[in-house]
Parts: sequence; structure tokens; C-alpha cells
Amino acid sequence: MNWSGLESLLSGVNKYSTAFGRIWLSMVFVFRVLVFVVAAQRVWGDENKDFVCNTRQPGCTNICYDHIFPISHIRLWALQLIFITCPSLMVMAHVKFREGKDEKYVAQHHGSHLYANPGKKRGGLWWTYLLSLIFKAGFDSSFLYILYRMYHGYDLPRLSKCSLEPCPNTVDCFISRPTEKKIFMLFMVVSSAVCIFMCILEMIYLIGKRIAKVLKVRHENERLVFADQHELTTIAPPRSQYRRVDPTLGDSQLSLAKREKAITTTL
Repeated sequence: MNWSGLESLLSGVNKYSTAFGRIWLSMVFVFRVLVFVVAAQRVWGDENKDFVCNTRQPGCTNICYDHIFPISHIRLWALQLIFITCPSLMVMAHVKFREGKDEKYVAQHHGSHLYANPGKKRGGLWWTYLLSLIFKAGFDSSFLYILYRMYHGYDLPRLSKCSLEPCPNTVDCFISRPTEKKIFMLFMVVSSAVCIFMCILEMIYLIGKRIAKVLKVRHENERLVFADQHELTTIAPPRSQYRRVDPTLGDSQLSLAKREKAITTTL
């Protein structure tokens, strides 16, 4: 499977992402796509050919292989990578929609822009971005759960028992390179868990930043309302603009500091 097209398509998401989103995208391509393409496909390339059962009964080996491996790890991970990268396309599509809308507005209003920055996460784009994070974390979690339930844990036993028809009795089946495959499987599982953690951190960051902004706007509105109610012409500057006086200064030094403050005020 050629992943270069998907990589080039999703590379444009970087400029619309936060720092957590850029780290997530780098982890997906470096620790998951690259490992999947370079190493994992070769490790699992011989799983069907080198799957051996101690019987010569026709069809028994195929039935046991289908029972032990309901779906190939490679195909499951390929579906997982496709599903977790598709939500990022939602953000790109929303930005492209904004850009097209802004171009029409500019043409109709003679140079006046509808959006100062179409890629800024405000309004509907903020909700689209948050929804994409929920989808990415949800897809990764779902595939980890499917892998766990389908293979009864994140383990590949060296010996598997099979007693399905047309096997004459309970036969022993062996997979090739179980330790190497187990290592790669654990690596992919840990990478998925880290990506889920990064999505959760990014969601907390976005929501926290949004709450802080809402509280700041509410505080400014309350100050304006207070000024209007008390007919104040000016509002006192915030405490951060007052000059801090060192409490350890002596009387002479303190008076000197007051004179300096008075001079700066008149200037």
C-alpha cells in the first residue's frame, strides 16, 4: 500500500494544528506508518505460509489458521491508520470551505475579507477540530479493544490448540517468529496508547484555553458594567501596571522612589 499520498495530504494539517497536534502527527508517521511500512509488513508476510499444524488432514490447517487469526494484524493496523487519519481531513475541508467563502465575499465586497485568518480555530472550526480529536481518540481506543478481544490479549502464544472440524482430534499449531511478532504488536499498541494520550492532552488544552478566554471576556464586561453603573470616566489600570515598591527600602530610599515615580508620571 502506498502511504506517500496520505502523508502529503495530511502534512498540510500541521499549520492548522496546535503543538500537541503536531506531535501527534509526527508520532503517527514516524512510529506507526514508517514502522508499519518498513518492518511490520515483512514480519507478518509469512504468517499464512509458515503456519504449521501437526496433522495432514486436508483443510485442518486452513480452518485452524482462520480460527487463530480471524483478521490479519497487518490489515487491522492498516484500517486503524486510515480511520485515525481521516478525522484530520475534516479540519482541512472546513478550512478550505472558509477560504472559498472568503474569496466569494472579497469578490462581492471589493477587497473586504470575511475571515482575517480562515485557519484560526474560532467558531465552527473550533468545534470541528475538537470533534476530530474525539474521533481520533475513539478510533484508536476501539481498535485496541478489538485487537484485545479478538486475540484474547496482546500476546502471541508459541503453541495454539485447535480441535475444529475437519481436524481428526486436537492438534498443535505453531506460528512463525512469535516473539518478534509479539514485540512489534506491543510496539504498535504502546504507540496507539501514546497517541490517545496526546489527543486527550490536546482536548484539555483546547477546552482550558477556551474557558480562560470566556472568563477573561466576562471579567472585562463586568468591569465595563461596573464603570457605567458608577459613572466612572476611567477604569483603574490592572494591578500589574502599578509599580511595586520593595518593602525592605528605608525612609530615604522610599522617598527617592516616590520622587522617581512622580517624575515618570509627569513625563
